[in-house]
Amino acid sequence: MSTREMQSKLQAGEAFLIVSPANRFYFTDFETSDGFLLITKEKAVFLTDGRYIEAAEKNAKNCDEVLLLKKADEDLPALAARLGVNKIYTEAENLTVADFSKLSKMFDFEVTPQKTDDAVSDLRRHKKDYEKQRVISAQRIAEKAFEHILTFIKPGVSEKDIRLELEFFMLKNGADGLSFETIAISGANTSMPHGVPTDKKVENGEFVTMDYGALLGGYHSDMTRTVAVGPVTDKMAQVYNTVLAAQQACFDVLRPGLPCRDADKAARDVIEKAGYGSYFTHSTGHGVGVDIHEAPSLSTRSEAVLEAGDIVTDEPGIYIPGEFGVRIEDMAFITGNGYENLTKCEKSLIIL
Repeated sequence: MSTREMQSKLQAGEAFLIVSPANRFYFTDFETSDGFLLITKEKAVFLTDGRYIEAAEKNAKNCDEVLLLKKADEDLPALAARLGVNKIYTEAENLTVADFSKLSKMFDFEVTPQKTDDAVSDLRRHKKDYEKQRVISAQRIAEKAFEHILTFIKPGVSEKDIRLELEFFMLKNGADGLSFETIAISGANTSMPHGVPTDKKVENGEFVTMDYGALLGGYHSDMTRTVAVGPVTDKMAQVYNTVLAAQQACFDVLRPGLPCRDADKAARDVIEKAGYGSYFTHSTGHGVGVDIHEAPSLSTRSEAVLEAGDIVTDEPGIYIPGEFGVRIEDMAFITGNGYENLTKCEKSLIIL
């Protein structure tokens, strides 16, 4: 991701100071646990410590300079002075009050958290082709894991076994890491949207819900599938098909210019009409990219509007306490006139 777009938002003497690992990676395509990226109207300078400096000099992108960071409270003010900086915009969402206070005291001019978060969020929403391809590549690993896990799930296998098998398969088949802590739950536990895998063993006549993703090249994938082990009741089938219809209703309206709350409403209306409205307890979707949850949000409270380049999840669910739950999740790329489903994986009810 070029830093030029950020530079276009600055006046002479102003600078963006990027401090969070996710945003540093986004701009430099180089992952570090510590460092700073100072972006002025004319230059982008990346500072990192001795653990990363050699690799950063070779691999960090979109930087005019890469410098060794020894003492932040000395190196940053000196660099700002050299580049003629007299006002710094920094992050707010990724800084504690204490960290912001410490940062502000380094400089003898104004440091403000205004402007940076909105500017970065706006850029990160609009996925470049290479970003989209990384998300797709991560998703293909997750899909292979799904195909594999269908041969693994059977009565007597524990939720923890399913989680570990999914994670091991993804890591063995090219994933750099996991998108988040894998959810693999069964039976009555599926009524908890973010249930934690336990030693509970799968039984006949139960749903198994798996929410997981692969991390590849710094980008996440995210998918959820609910499958059945053995025969299902009429109610289970009805709920499953209602969730599937709700997901499709959301897909049917996705396009640039659509208020995100309307995407949520499309899915929610289907579930409410079926009589399960009180059992859909979360938003319909969220953005995915460098972070597993980023802008925009498909929720009832969202003020955002979908834009071309967004990658969002579509994941309605119904959760009936003490009985079972169903969630189905795909990722959609918003195109110039609609959407592209990035998830190529079976969604009709699978009975193992």
